[in-house]
Amino acid sequence: MSHTIRRTADPARQEEFAGRMVEVLNDACLGYLCSLGHRTRLFDVMAGLPPSTSEEIADAAGLNERYAREWLGGVTVGGIVGYDPADGTYRLPPEHAASLCRAAGPDNLASFLQDLALIGLVEDEVVTAFRDGGGVPYSSYPKFQELQAEETARVYDAALVDVIIPLAPGLPELLGSGGGLDVLDVGTGQGHAVNLLARAFPASRFTGVDMSEGGIAAARAEAARLGLRNAHFDLADAAAVTGPYDLITAFDVIHDLARPAATLVAVAGALRDDGVFLMGDIAASSRLEENLDLPLGPTLYAFSVFYCMTTSLSEGGAGLGTVWGRQTALRMLKEAGFGEVAVREVEGDILNVYYVARKGS
Repeated sequence: MSHTIRRTADPARQEEFAGRMVEVLNDACLGYLCSLGHRTRLFDVMAGLPPSTSEEIADAAGLNERYAREWLGGVTVGGIVGYDPADGTYRLPPEHAASLCRAAGPDNLASFLQDLALIGLVEDEVVTAFRDGGGVPYSSYPKFQELQAEETARVYDAALVDVIIPLAPGLPELLGSGGGLDVLDVGTGQGHAVNLLARAFPASRFTGVDMSEGGIAAARAEAARLGLRNAHFDLADAAAVTGPYDLITAFDVIHDLARPAATLVAVAGALRDDGVFLMGDIAASSRLEENLDLPLGPTLYAFSVFYCMTTSLSEGGAGLGTVWGRQTALRMLKEAGFGEVAVREVEGDILNVYYVARKGS
């Protein structure tokens, strides 16, 4: 077969694609190195240092010098860190730090790269699902909620109160005035969004629900640390929520669910007639050909294969994955009873779009 391929392949295009695959291999490995740089805070430390030796960098970060030196070699040949061989010093350019450090907030892309190790843990199970069907259960992802909480917090801390909530006109004023509103967040995870809103709008009452005991425990602990008396968290199935609520939110969760259609119907039923459903979900099309130019297109499909789709299928669910794009989301919202839906984008949030939905014909 290999001889047949060689005879039919265009040599120039073959060489070009082989070069592309070398780039893929190098960049994949560089992604793991960047994950290490985030987790060990090496990027954060280097952003505050002048050109420094590996010994100075390791000392400032409280890390083993030998490991730091080898890591520095990798990110140097990968074009992330600058190196001066004359004095053996390394430097993280500020233009690079702006995409790699925690201080960058929503622009910190190094945080996403932690997911590479997470999905690598389940590769054998995903291969089995390819052969036998079914999926990989949520229990196989021990760090998922922790990583998800960190990634979404960057956006929520920067934009939830001042940018995302105002996507529904008049909503901040209603949350902050008079008797406030009754608010429900479905698939709340570790509850950071709920706690941010509860702190910003003390006149309103917030409830978060999730099926994860660990997530609910973390959410309650954060609310207690912040002294929030208007934030509550319950272990509950999103598809079984009841109301009434003035506002229901769902951030990056509906497409993961085993029963997304049932959940949207339940959400519509739990809303008061003049209520608002604010849903943030993946910024993609339901049509493959419209995703060819997405900046994070391969990333979205990889995350779907390794988490979103397969965890849903593991429960016998819909397994929407990237089939859940704008067209499917709008159709399912309409079928659930939402007659008025506006689609909005938030600057700096490259993964999600936001749907502001109200009931009615």
